[in-house]
Amino acid sequence: MRFHFNEDQLLLRDTVRDFLKVECTPEGIRALWETETGRSREFWSRLAAVGMPGLLVPQECDGMGMDEIDLVLLLEETGRAALAEPVISTAAVGVPLLCGLPAKPLAERWLRGVAAGEAVLAVGHPVSPFVSDAHVADLLLLPHAGELHAVARGDAELTRQPANDPSERLFTVKWKPVADTLVARGEQARGLLDAALDRGALGCAAQELGVAERVVEMTVEYACQRKQFGQPIGSFQAIKHMLADVQVRLEYARPVVYRAAHSVARSSPQRAVDVSMAKSAAGETAQQAARVALQVHGALGYTWEQDLHIWMRRAWSLDAAWGSGAWHRARVAGAVLDGELPARTFGYSAPS
Repeated sequence: MRFHFNEDQLLLRDTVRDFLKVECTPEGIRALWETETGRSREFWSRLAAVGMPGLLVPQECDGMGMDEIDLVLLLEETGRAALAEPVISTAAVGVPLLCGLPAKPLAERWLRGVAAGEAVLAVGHPVSPFVSDAHVADLLLLPHAGELHAVARGDAELTRQPANDPSERLFTVKWKPVADTLVARGEQARGLLDAALDRGALGCAAQELGVAERVVEMTVEYACQRKQFGQPIGSFQAIKHMLADVQVRLEYARPVVYRAAHSVARSSPQRAVDVSMAKSAAGETAQQAARVALQVHGALGYTWEQDLHIWMRRAWSLDAAWGSGAWHRARVAGAVLDGELPARTFGYSAPS
């Protein structure tokens, strides 16, 4: 059995990395902060040209027909670039949710729009009280009393909520459920929403890996340039140890996230636990990377002009999205200690 990504998957990752390196710069991110929406439809169209929004869209709907194992590497790259466009809500969560709907004509119409870069999706979930990027979404998939509804943006009243991350756009949504918006109910709706939660958490975990990696790179670069007592601070043992600890944690978190991607792609019975382990591990890694980076940068790290805070804020906002780290640790504990969910990993099975 091979546990490596294949050549095509790595080539696609490199393509997205090169694209984001040019198109998603700190200057560009800061410029979007000053716009009304904080988003760029032009950029979204270019992102669709490299296939990202439509990666999970079936080929018969003009997508690439891939799965979460292919997507996880690309989501990691979006975190590395601090990309705040609605990739998780649209590509990672919304597309599979549409694929699972019984209303196939509705799903196919929106899936083609996503693949073409002409449609953006937003997804609500009871675990996340606010809906991210609802203001730019063409279709909102929202839960209500055990049902799932598909709501046009024009039929919803949006109220923006404060966010610590200037790239974040969070909203409360008021809308009226009617028969025409109902797309799933009962057990089917619950299954779709459970899968949406796991996909959203997986997307955040993958982005947190990329955030942590970029923060470490920036901090190492700064430590090699900043001098004290006539030598770079990166030569000090304490700095080396702190950065090495973060790097070790990152390397241990990465396979946990990749395992979760496999579980989601294969609909494994232990999917929920694997995803929660990934969200917790990646979130803790990104949080530690941010703390160490701030400590190494000193007072400079607090300044608005320093690009470091772009990634630090992404780490904080991703940790709170699709279930906080504490929520996911509690879900793992419930599975392992109380047998609330299937948990079979690394030779251990939770008591039945």
